[in-house]
Amino acid sequence: MGDLLLVRHGETEWSRSGQHTSRTDLPLTEHGEEQAKSLAPLLAGRSFALVLTSPLARAVRTAELAGVTGPLPDADLHEWDYGAYEGITTPDIHRSRPGWDLWTDGTPASGDGSPGESAADVGRRVDRVLARADAALAEDAGDVLLFAHGHVLRVLTARRLGLPPAEGRLFQLSTATVGRLSTEHGRPVVAEWNIRPRSA
Repeated sequence: MGDLLLVRHGETEWSRSGQHTSRTDLPLTEHGEEQAKSLAPLLAGRSFALVLTSPLARAVRTAELAGVTGPLPDADLHEWDYGAYEGITTPDIHRSRPGWDLWTDGTPASGDGSPGESAADVGRRVDRVLARADAALAEDAGDVLLFAHGHVLRVLTARRLGLPPAEGRLFQLSTATVGRLSTEHGRPVVAEWNIRPRSA
């Protein structure tokens, strides 16, 4: 059986500044584009049974620049909906809500109709992605490759390992890095994490 490879998109202006970015479809920075290109050697030489990407441009562009062709968009790989906290940094949130924690408290709805999400909400989405990935992996035709965002991929990793969605807090994931989830003795494991080329 193949592995499940996770790629977080390259740098954007808001990932660099620490602003929560879900539905705001920012492009990659120039540095982010270079980061994405640098991923190509890490993905070369593998065969993929399935390649999925978040529908947001920063994930799609990362896949393109990494040399991956034909990824299929999957709305369930959309980043955590930050609701009223879109575009706001954690330190700014703490000024009005000192005890707030994304993983335990989730995010409130915004005035423009964005509902926000809890870890459990994101967990339900990534469980559907994992079911789709498992069906492809069962065909034993290669790995499954996912291009998405930091928080959604962290929740997905927790769920893959059989943990509650909020335990995604344990898996910090940098921009333009690759994680590899594999199996050992029939159990899911983290085989590699936050991998990037040495020159990136």
